[in-house]
Parts: sequence; structure tokens; C-alpha cells
Amino acid sequence: MTDTTRPLAPPLIIERWFNSDQPITLEGLRGQIVVLHAFQMLCPGCVSTAIPQARKLNEIAKSIDGLTMLGIHTVFEHHAAMTPVSLEAFLQEYKITFPVAVDRASPDGPIPQTMLAYGFRGTPSTVIIDREGRIARHSFGAEDDLALGLILGNLLSART
Repeated sequence: MTDTTRPLAPPLIIERWFNSDQPITLEGLRGQIVVLHAFQMLCPGCVSTAIPQARKLNEIAKSIDGLTMLGIHTVFEHHAAMTPVSLEAFLQEYKITFPVAVDRASPDGPIPQTMLAYGFRGTPSTVIIDREGRIARHSFGAEDDLALGLILGNLLSART
């Protein structure tokens, strides 16, 4: 069942991918429920709460057909410190194995392009995209495990 009141998720505007041999597009993931986890490696809330939750969700998603976990490193501050080399070390240190995109920098200011397209207020942010590519949930800050599980369970059990 399609909920046409939900907005379509904008395409990801990506500089490069980690933990993926090829570029990933939301169009290519149609039919899947996608959890998009936006973070910065120097964000305390990301490191303490959101990244452990994303890692746990990724482990669960491996055994659930139709659920995909993606990360996006969206740098809107401390640009000089958050290079791809630093991010690669961070991903290894925090044992992040799901695909992680690097949000493409904006030519006009500090807010990267995907962050701007999605209207992220900061990090961590979570976007849940339904099977039709529509935004089912868009949140800023720590996401409650139980609430996240209920939303995903509802979407996974919905008829296509």
C-alpha cells in the first residue's frame, strides 16, 4: 500500500562510499526499507548513542529480508578535521560495516548537499524510507530503540 502523502526521498548526493564496492542509489534500493543514518564522527551524540544503535540495527537487518542500513557522513562543521582518511579510520575503530557515504560538500557554504536536500537540523539524524522510496520518518537526535523497531516492523509487515 503506497502512502502518497509521504514525500519522495531526495537522491543522495555523494562524494564517495565506504564499505561498498559500488555506488548505491535509493532508486536501486526500491522495494527495500532503507534506514539512513546521518552522522559526524566528532558528534558526541552520534558516537555515544546513534552509531551503536545503527551498528545494532545493521546486525539485525542482515537477517531481515527487505531492510537495508546506510550511513551518511554529513560534515557541516570542523571540515578540516573530518577528511576521508579520518573517516576511514573512524569506521574501522567503531566497527562500522554497513555502507557509509560521504555527503558532497556544497560549493556555496558549510552545509553539504544531501544534508540540505533532506533538511537535516544536525546530527544524528535518522530517515526511514519506505519500499516506494518515500520518507516514512525523519528525526533529529537520539531515536528510541523501541519506537524505531515498531516503525520498522510496521513498514516491513505492510503489504506491497
